[in-house]
Order: sequence, then C-alpha cells, then structure tokens
Amino acid sequence: MAAMLLETVGLCAFYGVTQVLFGLDLAVAEGGVTTLLGANGAGKTTTLRAISGTMRISGDIRFRGQSLAGWAIEDIVRLGIAHVPQGRGTFVRQTVEENLEIGAMSRRDRAGISADIERAYGYFPRLRERRRQQAGTLSGGEQQMLAVARALMLRPQLMLLDEPSFGLAPLLVQELFAILRTLNREEKVSMLLVEQNASLALDLADRACLIETGQLVMTGAAHDLRSDENVRRAYLGY
Repeated sequence: MAAMLLETVGLCAFYGVTQVLFGLDLAVAEGGVTTLLGANGAGKTTTLRAISGTMRISGDIRFRGQSLAGWAIEDIVRLGIAHVPQGRGTFVRQTVEENLEIGAMSRRDRAGISADIERAYGYFPRLRERRRQQAGTLSGGEQQMLAVARALMLRPQLMLLDEPSFGLAPLLVQELFAILRTLNREEKVSMLLVEQNASLALDLADRACLIETGQLVMTGAAHDLRSDENVRRAYLGY
C-alpha cells in the first residue's frame, strides 16, 4: 500500500466566524491522484485553500507525516506544494516567461530553473511561441496552461488543482488532462484535484471523495464511486 503524502485530520475551515468545513479526513497517496467531487458551494475550493495555508483552520494537515499547523504560505510552498487556483491566477502584465520565473522565486538554482522552463515549454509548446507575450493577452486555454506550467516550476511533489478545465474548449481539456496524466504517471507528481467534470476527474484519479456542505459523505476508490448509482445519477448524468 502506498504511503500517504498528504492527510487532513478533522480539518475545519472558517471565513471569519463562519465555519465552512466540518471535520474533513482525506488523503493523497504518494504518487496518487485524489479528486474532490461535489456541487458548487460544497467546500471543494475551500479545502484547497485550507491546505495551501490561506485560511483559518482547526484540525491538522500533515505532509509526509509532518504537521503543517501554523506554517506560513511560503514555507508550505517550499515543501513542494503547488496550488493552481480557479480562475488561473496569472500575472497578466508580465510575459509568459516572467510568469514561469515567478513560479521559481523560492529557488536559487539558476541552471535548474532554465532547464525547467524548457521542460515546461516541452509540455506546452504554445507557451514557447508566446514566451515574450503578456500573459493577459493569452487565450483562456493558454492562461490555464501557463498556470499549470508555473506550478511545475516549483518541482512540486503535490499539485492542488482547482477546476483546471473551467472555460476550456473540449479539445484543450483533453490535451490538458493528458499532460496531467503524464505528470502523475511519469514524473510521479501527486495531485488533489477539484473538477466539475466528474467523469474526467474519475478517469484521472485513483481515489475520490464526495463533499456536501463542507462535510465528506463518501470516500473510496475512484472506480467504486464511478459505479455507485447515486454518484452516477448526481454527477455523471446516467
């Protein structure tokens, strides 16, 4: 059985005094992909924000068995946890290549950074063509590619992906998820994936969790949730 890379234990999260997550216990295995399924407003994005250190929480978050309680965001990033937020989050006035360099700000190995920029262009050739172009002038699909490529500049052990297919044309979605599958299977990048396209998410993931109103209501192997009649009707449309 694979060791757990990330675990949350009794994770609760708060916006001000309002509690929005209620005791989540979830895990991502070393080299695995866990997907969070649920309706809009269920708490999926909040879960990623809580893990990346941008929210007030209680409970515990463990990375390789080490508690992250009280850690600053930059320290969590240095551990190798990369967050690709919903809405892409590119630096619109900087060029494509400057965005990639920003992704490596916590690193000091200039030769390694240059090599990883070339690696990112290998995955996303369109970004190479637009390397001197301002990120804000890219198409939505290109901005999403840039967000993932920038996260790769951390050499992440874990990627937190929030709706990577949002607003993308179907062909771009298939291209992006093929790259995510390669990153997982060949480079062993673990992932916690939030994705409204449940069928696509379950195809990529090995584990799945169903969240409703801030609480986990089902968790298990991705293929088991895919075959569950209630999940199929609610999220897969058949």
